Amino acid sequence: MYKIVEKKSELFIQKLVDRIITSGKMNRQDYSLLTSTIIADGEVSDVERRQINRIFDYIQTGRLKLVDW
Repeated sequence: MYKIVEKKSELFIQKLVDRIITSGKMNRQDYSLLTSTIIADGEVSDVERRQINRIFDYIQTGRLKLVDW
């Protein structure tokens, strides 16, 4: 059962990160949703860590803007 929940969480995070990257913008609501979903189970999986790194990479390279901060 745990693996199924983990996979759903990881899939949701991947879709959220894909949407953020596609839009080129991340606002406070996106940030809150992303962080609360990632920390909900108390651990960060390798898959979730890669998604977080994607966000950081896009911010550092200027391909993702933080808006409404």
